[in-house]
Amino acid sequence: MSKLQRTQACLWFPGNAEEAVAFYMGIFPNSRIISKPVVSEEVSTASGLPVGSVLCIEFELDGELFLALNGGPQFKFTEAVSLMVRCKDQQEIDHYWKKLSAGGPPEAQICGWLKDKYGLSWQVVPAMLTDMMRDAKGYDRMMVALMGMKKLVIAELEKAFKGK
Repeated sequence: MSKLQRTQACLWFPGNAEEAVAFYMGIFPNSRIISKPVVSEEVSTASGLPVGSVLCIEFELDGELFLALNGGPQFKFTEAVSLMVRCKDQQEIDHYWKKLSAGGPPEAQICGWLKDKYGLSWQVVPAMLTDMMRDAKGYDRMMVALMGMKKLVIAELEKAFKGK
Protein backbone atom coordinates (compact mmCIF):
# COMPACT_ATOMS: atom_id res chain seq x y z
CA MET A 1 0.00 0.00 0.00
CA SER A 2 1.30 3.46 -0.86
CA LYS A 3 1.93 6.14 1.76
CA LEU A 4 -1.09 8.31 2.52
CA GLN A 5 -0.64 11.93 1.42
CA ARG A 6 -2.40 13.62 4.33
CA THR A 7 -3.24 16.86 2.56
CA GLN A 8 -4.22 17.37 -1.06
CA ALA A 9 -4.95 20.61 -2.90
CA CYS A 10 -8.28 20.89 -4.69
CA LEU A 11 -7.97 23.43 -7.50
CA TRP A 12 -11.26 25.04 -8.63
CA PHE A 13 -11.33 25.90 -12.33
CA PRO A 14 -14.14 27.71 -14.18
CA GLY A 15 -14.49 24.85 -16.69
CA ASN A 16 -11.01 24.34 -18.14
CA ALA A 17 -9.63 21.82 -15.62
CA GLU A 18 -8.74 19.27 -18.31
CA GLU A 19 -6.71 21.86 -20.22
CA ALA A 20 -4.97 23.05 -17.04
CA VAL A 21 -4.11 19.52 -15.90
CA ALA A 22 -2.60 18.76 -19.32
CA PHE A 23 -0.56 21.99 -19.07
CA TYR A 24 0.79 21.12 -15.60
CA MET A 25 1.52 17.51 -16.55
CA GLY A 26 3.62 18.79 -19.45
CA ILE A 27 5.81 20.72 -16.99
CA PHE A 28 6.36 18.33 -14.09
CA PRO A 29 8.03 14.92 -14.47
CA ASN A 30 6.46 11.74 -13.08
CA SER A 31 2.96 13.08 -13.64
CA ARG A 32 -0.20 11.20 -14.47
CA ILE A 33 -3.98 11.27 -14.34
CA ILE A 34 -5.28 8.90 -11.69
CA SER A 35 -8.98 9.26 -12.38
CA LYS A 36 -11.22 11.33 -14.60
CA PRO A 37 -14.79 10.09 -14.23
CA VAL A 38 -17.42 11.44 -16.59
CA VAL A 39 -20.79 12.72 -15.46
CA SER A 40 -23.47 10.02 -15.68
CA GLU A 41 -27.18 10.60 -16.27
CA GLU A 42 -27.78 10.16 -12.54
CA VAL A 43 -25.15 12.77 -11.60
CA SER A 44 -26.37 15.05 -14.40
CA THR A 45 -29.92 14.95 -13.03
CA ALA A 46 -28.68 15.80 -9.53
CA SER A 47 -26.17 18.48 -10.56
CA GLY A 48 -27.33 19.94 -13.84
CA LEU A 49 -23.95 19.13 -15.41
CA PRO A 50 -24.00 17.74 -18.95
CA VAL A 51 -23.80 13.96 -19.34
CA GLY A 52 -20.28 12.98 -20.41
CA SER A 53 -18.62 16.11 -19.03
CA VAL A 54 -15.80 15.94 -16.50
CA LEU A 55 -16.31 17.35 -13.02
CA CYS A 56 -13.15 16.16 -11.22
CA ILE A 57 -9.69 15.02 -12.25
CA GLU A 58 -7.38 13.42 -9.71
CA PHE A 59 -3.79 13.71 -10.86
CA GLU A 60 -0.16 13.62 -9.73
CA LEU A 61 2.58 16.14 -10.40
CA ASP A 62 5.95 14.58 -9.65
CA GLY A 63 4.25 12.16 -7.26
CA GLU A 64 2.14 14.76 -5.37
CA LEU A 65 -1.63 14.34 -5.50
CA PHE A 66 -3.99 17.09 -6.65
CA LEU A 67 -7.65 17.33 -7.54
CA ALA A 68 -8.86 19.63 -10.33
CA LEU A 69 -12.52 20.61 -10.22
CA ASN A 70 -14.58 22.11 -13.05
CA GLY A 71 -16.56 24.12 -10.53
CA GLY A 72 -17.75 27.04 -12.63
CA PRO A 73 -16.97 30.76 -12.61
CA GLN A 74 -18.05 31.49 -9.01
CA PHE A 75 -14.55 31.38 -7.49
CA LYS A 76 -11.19 32.56 -8.79
CA PHE A 77 -7.64 31.88 -7.67
CA THR A 78 -5.94 34.61 -5.61
CA GLU A 79 -2.41 35.19 -4.37
CA ALA A 80 -3.62 34.27 -0.87
CA VAL A 81 -2.82 30.65 -1.76
CA SER A 82 0.11 29.54 -3.87
CA LEU A 83 1.84 26.30 -4.73
CA MET A 84 5.54 26.23 -3.90
CA VAL A 85 7.96 24.47 -6.24
CA ARG A 86 11.18 23.70 -4.36
CA CYS A 87 14.07 23.46 -6.83
CA LYS A 88 17.43 21.75 -6.34
CA ASP A 89 19.39 24.12 -8.62
CA GLN A 90 19.19 27.13 -10.94
CA GLN A 91 18.45 24.93 -13.93
CA GLU A 92 15.25 23.71 -12.25
CA ILE A 93 14.28 27.26 -11.25
CA ASP A 94 14.77 28.41 -14.84
CA HIS A 95 12.73 25.46 -16.19
CA TYR A 96 9.75 25.84 -13.87
CA TRP A 97 9.77 29.63 -14.10
CA LYS A 98 9.75 29.62 -17.90
CA LYS A 99 7.08 26.94 -18.23
CA LEU A 100 4.73 28.08 -15.46
CA SER A 101 4.89 31.78 -16.32
CA ALA A 102 4.17 31.21 -20.04
CA GLY A 103 0.98 33.10 -20.83
CA GLY A 104 0.66 34.46 -17.30
CA PRO A 105 0.64 38.16 -16.39
CA PRO A 106 4.21 39.56 -16.19
CA GLU A 107 3.13 42.07 -13.53
CA ALA A 108 2.47 39.16 -11.14
CA GLN A 109 6.14 38.12 -11.24
CA ILE A 110 7.80 39.25 -8.04
CA CYS A 111 10.09 37.74 -5.38
CA GLY A 112 9.96 34.26 -6.91
CA TRP A 113 6.16 34.37 -7.27
CA LEU A 114 4.27 34.14 -10.55
CA LYS A 115 0.78 33.53 -11.84
CA ASP A 116 0.22 31.00 -14.59
CA LYS A 117 -2.18 31.46 -17.49
CA TYR A 118 -5.00 29.97 -15.40
CA GLY A 119 -4.52 32.50 -12.58
CA LEU A 120 -2.94 30.03 -10.13
CA SER A 121 -0.07 31.51 -8.08
CA TRP A 122 3.21 29.63 -7.77
CA GLN A 123 6.42 30.23 -5.83
CA VAL A 124 9.48 28.89 -7.63
CA VAL A 125 12.21 28.78 -4.99
CA PRO A 126 15.50 27.06 -4.24
CA ALA A 127 15.08 24.16 -1.79
CA MET A 128 17.83 25.72 0.34
CA LEU A 129 15.61 28.74 1.05
CA THR A 130 14.13 27.12 4.16
CA ASP A 131 17.65 26.41 5.48
CA MET A 132 18.59 30.07 4.95
CA MET A 133 15.54 31.14 6.96
CA ARG A 134 17.06 29.61 10.12
CA ASP A 135 19.97 32.06 10.30
CA ALA A 136 18.65 35.50 11.30
CA LYS A 137 21.60 37.59 10.02
CA GLY A 138 21.98 35.77 6.74
CA TYR A 139 18.22 35.59 6.29
CA ASP A 140 17.82 39.38 6.48
CA ARG A 141 20.48 39.96 3.82
CA MET A 142 19.09 37.21 1.61
CA MET A 143 15.52 38.54 1.88
CA VAL A 144 16.61 42.04 0.88
CA ALA A 145 18.20 40.55 -2.26
CA LEU A 146 15.17 38.33 -2.92
CA MET A 147 12.77 41.26 -2.74
CA GLY A 148 14.55 42.91 -5.67
CA MET A 149 14.15 39.88 -7.95
CA LYS A 150 11.43 38.48 -10.16
CA LYS A 151 12.80 35.02 -10.93
CA LEU A 152 15.12 33.96 -8.10
CA VAL A 153 18.84 33.57 -8.80
CA ILE A 154 20.48 31.15 -6.39
CA ALA A 155 24.01 32.57 -6.76
CA GLU A 156 22.82 36.07 -5.85
CA LEU A 157 20.78 34.78 -2.89
CA GLU A 158 23.77 32.80 -1.58
CA LYS A 159 26.08 35.79 -2.02
CA ALA A 160 23.72 38.04 -0.06
CA PHE A 161 23.21 35.36 2.61
CA LYS A 162 26.99 35.09 3.14
CA GLY A 163 27.36 38.88 3.24
CA LYS A 164 29.53 39.16 0.15
